[in-house]
Amino acid sequence: MTSSQQAAEPAVESAPDAAAGGETEAETTVTVRCTGHVRTELGEYEFEYAFEGDTLRAFLDELFEEYPELQDMLIAETEADATHSGWAPAPEELPGTWTKNPVGEQTTAYARILVNGHFNENENGFDTTLEAGDRVALVYPFMFCC
Repeated sequence: MTSSQQAAEPAVESAPDAAAGGETEAETTVTVRCTGHVRTELGEYEFEYAFEGDTLRAFLDELFEEYPELQDMLIAETEADATHSGWAPAPEELPGTWTKNPVGEQTTAYARILVNGHFNENENGFDTTLEAGDRVALVYPFMFCC
């Protein structure tokens, strides 16, 4: 089995939780890659991160609990935080299906969260399923304008 096949193996499930009378959620390990301000804040550009669950939401909940400054940096509290006044207006009729994450699940104007190279908005938002070995990119580039 190649190393890429091993990385794609399913998450290892945790042992049953006797106190709760059932099983706990599976633990998933993903590779986190950071750019710009996120990389500066964390001091590293890539690391492995294990969390309970298998969705982007579960990943972000645990990551933000450990690094609360990232939530303020990446997640927009309001619609105004998620947009920038310099963006071109959207046409009246858009091709295909265009949806946005709900308020509170949108990134700030310049930040993005990607899963395996795809914007989470183009997948299932924060409900995007993560598997062991997936890549989650936290992107907040440095901006400079004259």
